Amino acid sequence: MIMTVCTCTGCSLLCEDIEVDIEKGTISHAKNLCRKGWAHFQALFKERTKPTIDGEAVTLEAAINKAAEILANSKKSLLYGWSSTSIEAQAAGIDLGKKLGATLDDTSSFCEGTLIELVMAGKIPTCTLDDVRNYADTSVFWGADPSNSHPRHLSRFSYYPRGEKRQKSYEEERSCVVVDVRKSATATLCPNYYYRLPPGADGQFIESIMAALDGKIPKFGDKKRMIELGTLLRKTEYGVIFPGLGMVLSLQEKMDLLQKLVARLNEITAFKVVPMVEHFNTRGFNQLLLDQTGFINSVSFQDGAPVHDPEQSVIAAARSCDAALVIGSDPLSALPFGTARALAQKPLIAIDPHRSLTTDAAKVVIPSAMCGLEAGGTAIRMDGVKITFDPVMKSDLPSDEQILVMIKEAI
Repeated sequence: MIMTVCTCTGCSLLCEDIEVDIEKGTISHAKNLCRKGWAHFQALFKERTKPTIDGEAVTLEAAINKAAEILANSKKSLLYGWSSTSIEAQAAGIDLGKKLGATLDDTSSFCEGTLIELVMAGKIPTCTLDDVRNYADTSVFWGADPSNSHPRHLSRFSYYPRGEKRQKSYEEERSCVVVDVRKSATATLCPNYYYRLPPGADGQFIESIMAALDGKIPKFGDKKRMIELGTLLRKTEYGVIFPGLGMVLSLQEKMDLLQKLVARLNEITAFKVVPMVEHFNTRGFNQLLLDQTGFINSVSFQDGAPVHDPEQSVIAAARSCDAALVIGSDPLSALPFGTARALAQKPLIAIDPHRSLTTDAAKVVIPSAMCGLEAGGTAIRMDGVKITFDPVMKSDLPSDEQILVMIKEAI
């Protein structure tokens, strides 16, 4: 039996304190894994893909050569996904996109990309999760349910831990505010400051908070409770807002309201924002693409120089492309139905360690080693901190990076 300390790539917390016992090629014991992490580790042994072309089993080399042939003959290819793979694989994918003159996009373009871009540009102040653990006395989960999406968030960083300054934890020194359209598991844990909103009312809620902060009578929501929330925020010494997809989709083009709220709070005290990114390396792709092109997603290399346009996002590109390569994502289960159907009708190449709706529809399936479990690499945590991880188990399968390099060399 071999005990290994490793990093979990089950979500964007990238917990580095996982201990697993490896015995006869299986995990016999694990420590510090949440239920989501446990399921992620157990996926090592379930529904693994095999190389196929048109549903027929082939060699790995044949699948890679067929993928190269499809992309080489493509005039307008789409390379999509990237959120659940390493920075090294993302870099290889960008190089491949440049060679093909392809469009590259990731899940952030229809999720939290707008917010992530504001944070990365410095237009909204942010901090690390370690700062949250050590200093934050108020955490606001807005349109997010970390108890299910990031199960160790509350225990490691935001509510239950005893940090450098916050030694008394949730018992005396931490408050948790939940703003959501339903009473989530997190709201159940933090019932004192749960604010239920009608769908799409986040903008009105922000305006009511601003009114309460300015000593005015709020026009939206329970006036007494809104004033109570304003008082809590005013008394906060170090606060952090964790916006989830619920808030981002509600505000959409009105993200400036969040900017105004955060700016107003920082006139009173210290308040930061950390996006509740779900996939383990969404921030990694956004940062890497920003460094290389100046844009965080939806980039086309069709004319050589990178061009960013909403028309380059996966929602549009799925309809206009003539071939697509998907890696680190399962778009056919996540994209809007019309977009997924359009993508499924194109010659589709899926690089994935596991069976999914996308691999079932793909013309070419290329199995890969599971990133973080069978392949090492680097990722960027939800708060922008870079994490390096080693594989937990050996695998005969190539990593995502190796597969992309082989496809590029075969073109």
